[in-house]
Amino acid sequence: MGSKAVDSTYSFAVEDREEHDPNLSPFLRKLFKQWDNCKARGLFHHDITACETKVLPGEHNFVATLIEGRDQKKRPTEFGMNQVLQPFDSGKFNFTKVRPEEVIFTFHETEDESDRYFDGAPPTVLASPSSILINVSPIGYCHVLLIPRILECLPQRVDQENLLLAMYVAREARNPFFRVGYNSLGGFATINHIHFQAYYLEVKYPVEKAPKEKLTVLKNGVSISELVQYPVSGFVFEGEVSLEDLSYVVSNACTFMQDNNRPFNVLISESAKRVFLLPQCYAEKQALGKASQEFLDMRINPAVWELSGHLVLKRRKDYDDASEATLCRFLVEATLSGAEFQELKSCVLEFLASASPQRVDIKPF
Repeated sequence: MGSKAVDSTYSFAVEDREEHDPNLSPFLRKLFKQWDNCKARGLFHHDITACETKVLPGEHNFVATLIEGRDQKKRPTEFGMNQVLQPFDSGKFNFTKVRPEEVIFTFHETEDESDRYFDGAPPTVLASPSSILINVSPIGYCHVLLIPRILECLPQRVDQENLLLAMYVAREARNPFFRVGYNSLGGFATINHIHFQAYYLEVKYPVEKAPKEKLTVLKNGVSISELVQYPVSGFVFEGEVSLEDLSYVVSNACTFMQDNNRPFNVLISESAKRVFLLPQCYAEKQALGKASQEFLDMRINPAVWELSGHLVLKRRKDYDDASEATLCRFLVEATLSGAEFQELKSCVLEFLASASPQRVDIKPF
């Protein structure tokens, strides 16, 4: 049943954060300060702190945000959506072409301990300068882009090294409300230059609350489960293991998805203690003319945040009429069918059980 009633309203404004949260990590404190400075300088396409947001009633408590016309202001997608792996094309937009003022900071290996944010990170994580940029079309407070080894101009492809960097960023934030996400090509990444996204939202995502069913525990201690009673099919990776062990397994799973041209999204949750891998097929359905016109008209792109339960709506009517039932129907359309996921699950588990370090493209630590 459609309803305008909500469990609660939410404001993206995060004022006096340091005063209210004296335990904010140094990394997140600097990130907030720099992002707020960019906002004060008018560098964003819209003021996310003024955008309407609500938590919908129901089993999942989806979060809906209204950003009218966001899809018209974003940088256009400049590549086909039918191939998960595509070569980097320097002639198209990439993150070396952003305005200097969009760069919040660049980090790399340093002798100065006061500048080091990633304590204990392997040298390969820090050897090549990586950057954090503002997302000029934010959907949440402190929405930023993490660009591993930015000057190497790598395509949008997960490997253990760049995933490990993203996980260190999530861990260094030391805050469960700051998540890091990844969209593959075909999974609604809009730029073919390796990047992750992150922002701060003080609610628990629906996917983080979803029940799960354990599938297996690998030899290195990583536990793999599948989501149940949630409209999106997906895997959950966790365990009392190191970031290196967890990133190794998740990056192997991503390698399988990439090599088999299966679009996917990744959510790094709970300060990198849990990672969700969410296969999807919505762009394929769009290309084949199988997507529902109702949802095409809504212009929702089901990237990592949407599949996790935070949906950005572009029309006032869709926002006012948003209901859990409607958003569940949309997410079911974006994800794999039960039979498709079961087949994929068998292949992924078999691949992970047999994977060896040589099958992952990483540099030795």
